[in-house]
Amino acid sequence: MPEATLAAVVIVYSVGLIKPAEFKTILKVRRTEFLWALAAFAGVVLLGTLEGILVAIIISLVGLAYQVASPPVYVLGRKPGTNVFRPQSREHPEDETFSGLLILRLEGRVFFANAERIGEKMRPLVAEANPRVVCLDLSGVFDLEYTALKMLTEAEKKQRERGVMVWLVGLNPEVLRTVQNSELGETLGRERMFFNLERAVETFQRQWGRTRQGEIYKDKCG
Repeated sequence: MPEATLAAVVIVYSVGLIKPAEFKTILKVRRTEFLWALAAFAGVVLLGTLEGILVAIIISLVGLAYQVASPPVYVLGRKPGTNVFRPQSREHPEDETFSGLLILRLEGRVFFANAERIGEKMRPLVAEANPRVVCLDLSGVFDLEYTALKMLTEAEKKQRERGVMVWLVGLNPEVLRTVQNSELGETLGRERMFFNLERAVETFQRQWGRTRQGEIYKDKCG
């Protein structure tokens, strides 16, 4: 079969494999995966099947590495009339915040590669809020590595010297054990580690007791 004819056959059958509707669905669900899909498509068209798939895999791994190295830090508010805490947003301006209390939620594994980046995200949030207490919700943190723990210990000391208390909330058993066996655990004691945010907020309100509503969080994480 002439190469031109063979190429035409391959193109005809390949066109059927391209599904624009699937790309549209991916974009609707999550933009990151849409970009990965485009990279795979472009790689296959320009470089060939195997090389294109390899390019897509490399791009995906780089994207995942970036997500691990720069995890999100959320400022939380409480849905009125509930004990549901969620990231503050313009979609929920009615969520309650607590004067003097800044609630931050970390997610993922906290270790040497991302601890400094997390600190960079937290510092402007603390400076803007100027709180009496910074409450770190670690319920989404499944592992706290030793180097990151040392950085957290140093950060707690600096905040304490400024008159700002740091509380830890929602530690899973492994993270709790790690903290308790460290200098940070000795400093915090049971009084500044809580099972959940509900208990932490109740304790804060007993001590300072003011709540405000309708504050819209402006994202400064970049």
